[in-house]
Amino acid sequence: MTEQNSKRNEAQLLDMQLIEIQQIVERAVAQALEGQIPQLRAQIVQNVLESLPARVDEAAASPPQSSSALVQGISDIHAGSTQKEILRALLGAGSAHCSRIALFVVKAGAASGWQARGFADDETVKDFSLDLSAGPVAHAYQNRVVTPGSIAEMGGRFVEQFGSSSNEQALVLPLALKDKVAALVYADGGDSGKLDSDALELLVIATSAWLEVVSLRKHAAPRETGEASIVERSAPPVQTVSSVSDPFAAHAPRHVPANPAAELDAAAEVETVPAHAASASTSAAAPAPAPDPWAGLSAEDADTHRKAQRFARLLVDEIKLYNQAKVAEGRRNKDLYDRLKEDIDKSRGTFQKRYGSTAAASADYFQHELLRSLAEDDVSIMGSNFRH
Repeated sequence: MTEQNSKRNEAQLLDMQLIEIQQIVERAVAQALEGQIPQLRAQIVQNVLESLPARVDEAAASPPQSSSALVQGISDIHAGSTQKEILRALLGAGSAHCSRIALFVVKAGAASGWQARGFADDETVKDFSLDLSAGPVAHAYQNRVVTPGSIAEMGGRFVEQFGSSSNEQALVLPLALKDKVAALVYADGGDSGKLDSDALELLVIATSAWLEVVSLRKHAAPRETGEASIVERSAPPVQTVSSVSDPFAAHAPRHVPANPAAELDAAAEVETVPAHAASASTSAAAPAPAPDPWAGLSAEDADTHRKAQRFARLLVDEIKLYNQAKVAEGRRNKDLYDRLKEDIDKSRGTFQKRYGSTAAASADYFQHELLRSLAEDDVSIMGSNFRH
């Protein structure tokens, strides 16, 4: 019995020694690894990176395009005051997000080419009409949704005229105005394969919204501009002498009188004006020009003031366009600023970022436009929380 107890004690002592040795070894290993962990981590990361496809390395070397290009594109679109300027800005901005882009005007059941960017010969687009009954063009036109597809789906005539692209991908985007598709924007990757569908869709949406703003502005004050608006013009039947289509003639309000003496937008049809209408118009006395509020400034500073004022109006018009119900309720309840605080503060920041350190900063055009346009020159409508 004593011998068994002795053996049991020896076994327990051996176990304790083994545990102690294990603890010593673990501490030693931990101390040794503590200095090596950063190197091991770096080596593991390097091994993982080396195992990834080469194109991941290329993407890491070439960061995605900055959103500043998209912001600048939308600003350029919103700087336009005529249809021609707005649509040209759309094509210019869109070309930063794809290799080839073209705008096709929809009228009388046909989609005719207007202008393009990035093609071997941009002028050839003007002589081309899209088939509205097939492929991604038909889907985009009929459903008013952005439609991806392949260039082959555009039809053999299209491929023969303009060629293919490196990845065969194409995009058709509807430009809607007053619930109708007024134009179709075509884009593809060309030789580079560059095609950012999200950016292009946002640009088209911004263009459509700004065309609506311009339409509303000119409809409300038709005498403020000497240029007839395509969006609003409703002239009597006349002979068309140009093949260039009028994108928005189908949407012209019928009660808006025609202005035969005004110059038509170059993107519209050139129309023959009846002789009696022209003579009646030219016989009317021209209104006296308004005084230039920046007459005493340098040409550069005056131009900055004009741009700042126009940009402020653009920002406030956008607030009104997208918040019509809130504007009406805010005016009634005299708490307009509280209802639109987020939009107003965001737009104010955008204005200050662009013009806060320029010659136009002291004029505070954004504040003026808020009171003039949103509050109808009644500061009490903005509410007690509005700073002025």
